[in-house]
Amino acid sequence: MYKLYGVSSFGSAITELMLTLVEEPYKFIDVDGFDTAGPMRDRLLEINPLAQVPTLVLENGEVLTESAAIALWILDRHPQYAPPIGTPERQQFYRLLIWIVANVYPTFTYGDYGERWVEEEATVLTENLYRYRESLWLWFETQLGAGPYIFGERLTLLDLYLPAMTRWRPRQAWFDQHTPKLAAVANQVRALPQLNKVLGRNGML
Repeated sequence: MYKLYGVSSFGSAITELMLTLVEEPYKFIDVDGFDTAGPMRDRLLEINPLAQVPTLVLENGEVLTESAAIALWILDRHPQYAPPIGTPERQQFYRLLIWIVANVYPTFTYGDYGERWVEEEATVLTENLYRYRESLWLWFETQLGAGPYIFGERLTLLDLYLPAMTRWRPRQAWFDQHTPKLAAVANQVRALPQLNKVLGRNGML
């Protein structure tokens, strides 16, 4: 059984959703408090020198970090949750998967902990990153076509980012108003019965 180190409502919830969807067994290990000095951070540092979640420990003891890397590992085992290889949709899947973690994720890393990076005006940094994050989501909205999911009728692992991330700042009401396609995809994923328990535990229903 895999061990998933995470915190409720954090990015580890996305990996939980992925593992649950593909029915891979895992044990969730709560490391709430990892982002400040203390025993939980020390525990996480033992296996991940960046002390970030999600951190996934495989049955052979190998460690996987970064949600996109974990998604690609899952796809090696469950290829049906991405567009077919060789199609334009597959290329866009790779592009948008990496785009989210390379562009949107850092706005949380720096915005939510502004005091770590600047001694003064941390609030200004945070507010500027909030506005930048909104501009990123507005662009992402333009990449969606018709259909209940990002790539139309087919559910992919990329869709599982949205029920979590639309609950984070700028929050659901903003997405409903400004990016209705993203909001609709998030709600479509929330309606999947097999994900109900994980979504509820993470406050994302």
